Order: sequence, then C-alpha cells, then structure tokens
Amino acid sequence: MAMDVRRFEVSKANLRKTGVVDAPLPELADGQVLFAIDSFAFTSNNVTYAAFGDAMQYWQFFPVDDPAQGQIPVWGFADVAESRCPGIAPGERFYGYFPMATHLVVSPIRVAPSGFFDGAAHRQGLHAVYNQYTRCSTDPAYEHRFEAEQMLLKPLFITSFLLDDFVADNDFFGARSVLLSSASSKTAYGTAFMLAQRPGIEVIGLTSEANLAFVEGLGCYSRVVSYAALESIAQAVPRVYVDMSGNADVRGRVHRHFGDALKYSCAVGGTHWEAMQARMELPGPKPTLFFAPAQIKKRVADWGGAEFQQKTAAAWRAFIARVTDPAQPWLTVERGRGPEAISRTVHAMLDGKVAPQDGHILSF
Repeated sequence: MAMDVRRFEVSKANLRKTGVVDAPLPELADGQVLFAIDSFAFTSNNVTYAAFGDAMQYWQFFPVDDPAQGQIPVWGFADVAESRCPGIAPGERFYGYFPMATHLVVSPIRVAPSGFFDGAAHRQGLHAVYNQYTRCSTDPAYEHRFEAEQMLLKPLFITSFLLDDFVADNDFFGARSVLLSSASSKTAYGTAFMLAQRPGIEVIGLTSEANLAFVEGLGCYSRVVSYAALESIAQAVPRVYVDMSGNADVRGRVHRHFGDALKYSCAVGGTHWEAMQARMELPGPKPTLFFAPAQIKKRVADWGGAEFQQKTAAAWRAFIARVTDPAQPWLTVERGRGPEAISRTVHAMLDGKVAPQDGHILSF
C-alpha cells in the first residue's frame, strides 16, 4: 500500500523548533501491521518524555532519519489500515504508544486476544510497557465514551497508582506527610487522589498562585500551598517530597528548607522543563528518579499479573468516576485537528499556558 505518512517532529536541542514532515510509507513486510492513527493526547507528561528523551530513551521508540530530530511519544487510539499478520484484522481498534503522526508500522509479536507487543528491531531493549498495544474489543476496561479520558489520564494514573504504592510499600520512609510539586498536573492529582485514601497521611500540594483555586477545588489535598509560601510549611515534620515539576529552584528550596526532615526525595516529571538543571549538592536525601516500569515489574512479581491488573482497574474506575463527576468535573476535553492545531497545543504546553483543567486531544 503506497501512501505518505505525516509526522510532527521537534528539534531535540530546542523543543520549540517544530515542523511537519511528509515521507513515503514503506510497503508492509510479512508479519507487519499498518496503523492509521486516529487521535492522541498531549499533556505535560509528553513534555517530560521530550525533556528526558535522551536520558530515558524516549526518542528511540519512533526514530526519524535526522538524528537531531525526534518524535514525541503520545498515548492514543489507532485502527488497523492493513495487516499482514495473522490474528490482527483490518478495522480493529487498538490503544497504545504512538508517534505524533498519521501512521505507524509495527511488527507484532506475542499476539493474543488482548493485543500484542511491537517486536520491531529498534524497540528491542526498550521497556515492554511502552511496546504493548491493547485490543479495544477485548479490553474489559475500555469504554468508547471514555476514550478521551483514557488517552489523557490512564498513562498518568498508572504512574500515580505506582507512586502511591511505592511510598506506601516503603512505609512512607518513616514520614506521614507527602509534598507534591506541580500539584495541578494530572499525575500529581492522581497521586493525591490515591494518597488521600490512606489513613493518617497528610498530602500537601505545591502550585502556582494562578492554579491555587483549581487545586484547592479538587478536594484531594490536605492543604495547598503556593510556591511563594513554601517556606511557611513547618520544617521539623518528617516528609516525602514527590517532584512532579523538575524545577531545580523549587527542588533546591524544598531541600534547603526541610533538610534532614526530608526522608525521601522522588523525581518524577519535568513539567517545568526549562528550569531543569544539572545535579547540585543539596541538603537531605539525594533526589532519586522514579521509573514506573520498575515498580510494575516488582508488583507483577509480588502479586501476579492478573491481580496487578485487577488492582489498577479498580483504582482507575474509582478515579475516572471522580474525574467525570458531572457535579464538579476535574477535566474539560479540548479537541484539535490538523498540523496548526497540533503545533499550537505543543507550544502552549511548552510555555505553560494550558489551563490545568484542560485536556487536549489531537489528530491530523
């Protein structure tokens, strides 16, 4: 099948340098599948993928000819346009990890009723959680009406679920107070939603003055503090810091203010991607990067795959019920189509100009 693929590319050295590239799509080989990408979400999580593109190998999932350029990975839905792989039929719909593009060729392995993994050579050695594609027709958690919420929130909520589980599994490192930066971000308030269900745990959200009202309105934080008022938080209480922003200035202030009362410092995201700096010596514990797939591996070993899926599915259902509560929804879905809409959304996200309640669904 001869056609062109359209790709949204960014400069790895300067994420604001973006453009759309048209390229011929190769003919399918035996065993391959061509996806027509329908839609995808773009959130601060995708900015994190780009900010950590080299360090965490995110650029390697969807490489392009120019090594200076990259495709930011996104979560979305796609339909099978052509299949030369037994067990996968044209027209089937799948959820998974895609480039910001119109099409993707994959090489399915481990094909099962639930879906498959991409066995493409360049994706070998990359973590399996990102290589898995879920067949919508057999996914018990799939609901067509919640596709937008699934794209926007589910990858982030899995991280939230695992963060909550990680700190609880370590008995909160001896603390009973958890401090989350970038509290308006979807990963942060998903984590706060989970932590709030644990008796005796205080959850403090750090956010900008502009987002104070939104974060307070969520109701899942014990209290909300602006970045400007960070030093007003009592110093001597043992706390865990979960750094969702990656902002080196905020991280430094947290470590200097709490010092040895900070029992663990967990680095998760890069929403403040331009404020990330080289490592510096800080009081208190050394900031440690949280890698969600490692906690997945641990819990699948502890619980078994079926129980892990049951636990995450139950937590997801409770979370999505709260997010979509018509009396006070936490999320407003905004849709954009075409290269210009994609570019506007990406630049707005990079510039921190997206309202915390907005969730952007994009397509070519």
